[in-house]
Amino acid sequence: MVRLTRWLTDVRQRVAQAAAAGQQAAPPDGDPALQPDGAPRPLGEATTPGKAPGPGPVPPPPAEAPAPRAPDGHPVPRVVRDAAEWSWRLIIIAAAVAGVGWLAWELRVVIFPLVAGLLLAAGLQPLVRRLRMAGWARGPAAAVVFVGFLLVVVGSLTLVGNAVGGQFEDVVDQAEEGLQEIRDWLAGPPFSIDEAQLDSYIDRAVALFQDDSSVTEQAATAATVAIEILVGLALALFALIFFLYDGERIWTWLVRLFPARARARAAAAGDVAWLTLGQYIRGTVLVALFDAVAITVLLFILQVPLALPLGVLVFFGAFVPLIGAFVTGTVAVLVALVTQGLLIAIVVLAGLIVVQQIESNIFQPFILGRMVRIHPLAVAVAVAIGTLAGSIIGAIIAVPIIALVNTVGSYLASTRERPPPVASG
Repeated sequence: MVRLTRWLTDVRQRVAQAAAAGQQAAPPDGDPALQPDGAPRPLGEATTPGKAPGPGPVPPPPAEAPAPRAPDGHPVPRVVRDAAEWSWRLIIIAAAVAGVGWLAWELRVVIFPLVAGLLLAAGLQPLVRRLRMAGWARGPAAAVVFVGFLLVVVGSLTLVGNAVGGQFEDVVDQAEEGLQEIRDWLAGPPFSIDEAQLDSYIDRAVALFQDDSSVTEQAATAATVAIEILVGLALALFALIFFLYDGERIWTWLVRLFPARARARAAAAGDVAWLTLGQYIRGTVLVALFDAVAITVLLFILQVPLALPLGVLVFFGAFVPLIGAFVTGTVAVLVALVTQGLLIAIVVLAGLIVVQQIESNIFQPFILGRMVRIHPLAVAVAVAIGTLAGSIIGAIIAVPIIALVNTVGSYLASTRERPPPVASG
């Protein structure tokens, strides 16, 4: 009996061990990703039932079929709707720009002097900054730069006035002789215009621009323009003082008008715009100096009277890009014509064209092209639009506006805020 009992106990233990081994061989809950011993199955091992495990690629999950798009039942095609949305937005932008331009023109007695003071401040601000870096206080630095600017301008005008006064009588005498030579030239072939016909043509030309009924109106208009110029000049100088003295705090106050989240970008964009404006003014001054010096030297070589005043006139005319120096240079051609004759006038005209070509193709791209990156076509279009909208003043401020829009727009586009990343999990 004892042996029988031991044998049954041994059989029971073997049956229990066999059952335990069978449970370990089968994956729990039928999971094919586990090995028989419960460890994770290596990636790529075959798990097909009835097939020996072995290496092999894992089949990709089945791709989900794209959801069918709902049919667009709108009667207007999508392209036409997009074009309409772009159109009305562009119309609103154009209307806003036109409204701002109309308001600026109506308030030109105030707006244009402020713009002139801002342009002058952009060119003179580096001098104030250097004095402040040297230890000067803000007030004395701004005052010294402002007074120095006035001395340079007044001194230049005084020099020009003395030159004109000293040569005025000689120029008048030479002009009378030159006009008589022109009359003699027109009386000969191929024109054959006698003095009586020429006087008749001159009288008709004068009658087109002036008659007895409009003399009073023209005098009133001239007086109004003179008053506007004097008021604008005083306002521009007054604004220049405070732009040099308190420009940083004025801009800080303007930045506070922006929403809090946009103040940092607005301040940075303003710094970029101010840097661009200063570079444009300094580059334009260098180009104007080149034109004025070249024309003045040419007139001195040809012994044309009023060479220095004509050079100063070319300098101020060069602030209108592309055409300013050439238009004011034609005055020098006319002076050479009536004082030195046709041949000298042709030489002055040829020299003026050469100087303009050197400026447009070499000097201006080298100076302004590196300081303010604006395409020449954009400059030409801006000058044309500015001339049509605001005559000479519009032509002067058109290119700086285009430069500011280009620089600020590029800066804002490059620093556009990106959306925050979506948190995983």
